[in-house]
Amino acid sequence: MTEPNLRADIREAYSRAAATARSGASCCAPAETGLFGASLYPSAAVGVAPDAAGLASLGCGNPTAVADLAEGETVLDLGSGGGLDVILSAQRVGPTGRVYGVDALDEMLDLARENAARAGVENVEFLRGMIESVPLPDAAVDVIISNCVVNLSEDKPAVAAELARLLRPGGRIGISDVVAEDHLGPDDRAARGSLVGCVAGALSESEYRELLAAVGFTDITVEFTHAVADGMHAAIVRARR
Repeated sequence: MTEPNLRADIREAYSRAAATARSGASCCAPAETGLFGASLYPSAAVGVAPDAAGLASLGCGNPTAVADLAEGETVLDLGSGGGLDVILSAQRVGPTGRVYGVDALDEMLDLARENAARAGVENVEFLRGMIESVPLPDAAVDVIISNCVVNLSEDKPAVAAELARLLRPGGRIGISDVVAEDHLGPDDRAARGSLVGCVAGALSESEYRELLAAVGFTDITVEFTHAVADGMHAAIVRARR
């Protein structure tokens, strides 16, 4: 998905989510509570970030809980949205670490910068860009996280190549994403939900493993956490470069 071709429905949905969060309302519908959004984070964790960061969360998990972040590491959040995961990561890596967030929408970037300033975290930087072409040099980060964004891409091999390019040797990913059971084909996934709803564009478990292995990742695991539709699950994807 190149920037000029970022789907209009995705742009509209996430722009609306930013505006909704800024108004003080949750971007996730009540029916989605427990499946998507800030309700998947411990309340104590969300409490350290401004309300608008949690309200803008559209993710299907909590990647900061599984990435094993350590003091001094450099972290990249693909599709950083309102900045919740960037803020939480910045607090975990401490002042000697650094966290980048990349997002394609100016509305989300503006909201994320406001939220980071309110949270008082200074070791962060938000970049405008696509997850298929991140404006950072090779081997720039130790850890890459993402929360329900990879499934939105129309060029997932390009995303996988970027993961490999951006990580330092020994680096790792901790990604939350929607993943399909292997028996569901693309038409089956599309019948269970929309692309904007993070369902139609999901990879199967085997496809995810093959995609990461093809660009050199090892120790690949895909762990289902909760169902979001029939045969479709929120999952934690881990791998090492």
